[in-house]
Amino acid sequence: MWRDPGAPTDSFYQVRPECSDVPKTRFRIKAGKTLSARKWHAAFTSNGYLDIRKTLSRIYRGGIHPSIRGEVWEYLLGCYDPKSTFEEREHIRQRRRAQYAVLKEECRTMFPMIGSGSFITAPVITENGDPILDPITLQEAQAAKELSSGGQQNGNPGCEMVKEHDKRIIQWKLSLHQIGLDVVRTDRTLVFYEKQENLAKLWNILSVYAWFDKDVNYCQGMSDLCSPMIILLDDEADAFWCFERLMRRLRGNFRCTERSVGVEAQLSNLASVTQVIDPKLHHHLETLGGGDYLFAIRMLMVLFRREFSFGDSLYLWEMMWALEYDPGLFLMYEDPDLAAEKSEGSKGRAKSTRQCGKFERENLKNGGKGAEAPLPISVFLVASVLKDKSTKLLTEAKGLDDVVKILNDITGNLDAKKACTGAMKLHKKYLKKAANANR
Repeated sequence: MWRDPGAPTDSFYQVRPECSDVPKTRFRIKAGKTLSARKWHAAFTSNGYLDIRKTLSRIYRGGIHPSIRGEVWEYLLGCYDPKSTFEEREHIRQRRRAQYAVLKEECRTMFPMIGSGSFITAPVITENGDPILDPITLQEAQAAKELSSGGQQNGNPGCEMVKEHDKRIIQWKLSLHQIGLDVVRTDRTLVFYEKQENLAKLWNILSVYAWFDKDVNYCQGMSDLCSPMIILLDDEADAFWCFERLMRRLRGNFRCTERSVGVEAQLSNLASVTQVIDPKLHHHLETLGGGDYLFAIRMLMVLFRREFSFGDSLYLWEMMWALEYDPGLFLMYEDPDLAAEKSEGSKGRAKSTRQCGKFERENLKNGGKGAEAPLPISVFLVASVLKDKSTKLLTEAKGLDDVVKILNDITGNLDAKKACTGAMKLHKKYLKKAANANR
């Protein structure tokens, strides 16, 4: 039987010609499977209400057409309520853009290079708050200051370089050069990042977010999560809030204390899942000294960005979010107190699952969201990869270096759809075994 091979998407995320070792993108636009602009717009009523149920299954079947990807992601990540009107959403969008402008201006007053079109890769402050008088950074900062003040010269180029006493500002300024270093390394194979303005845009968003989220600030890996947002969404403020919604899901992985790293909880969950679905593999990994599953940290932190091509990682993400989709996401993020109040008021009544993703429906069917939050699909995705490589890990891994090498070899060789399907199967198996164990 003839099958449509689909149209390639390379033209949407062009790779620099000199980068020949980049994994090929497997994702294809397939008629009747991929969510098209026509099908997407047809899912809205004349007032703007979205029947998201119609789109979730199609996204899982064939992903989203790149031309509408950014717009659809805003719904999948909870930026907007599907039950809102066009007018209500436009009001929210303008309010958020104004809020971002205020945040960005607040950051610019502390460091003039924010929003200047430039960024830094050298430190500008010590841990004690003393300025670091790097001549290139000083020159760029002065140019940015003159630009923001309409070109008026200031006689002393180092006038802003005074000792800082506010601990929070010190911590924020300490992160700015690290963000810059990560920005120039992020998706550097893409033509998009040949432009200085796009690099600066990524630096702006991450710098503003570092100030906005005082508990997390900035951690390595966040640039990999933010990069697709600025490629898909033209407006910097829209990209910021889309990234902020993604971080709502993942910020726990980046929160660190003196005693622990946030992602350790997810690694512990991964160990528990593997122990249930493949006890032999779990025992083998423990014997090798890998019972903490640190070898899987990258996959969980940046959601497989390094294991897939750029295009395939976006396809994987949207499938994950479609499967996990909860229609209460917008309210939970926008007004947590009201969401909790509604949840409390509906206790005892079965929650409608019609607008939920398939993964979310399975969780609700197996006891709903009780005291313990259900595990994210990302944990089952990693477990699925380990299960797929189980034979190779059991026979060839004689130490942790071998485990890392085997897992590194999967880069560019994974199929996003198969990985999601495998994760769903493991999730079902895990819930069944966990239910039987509790009887």
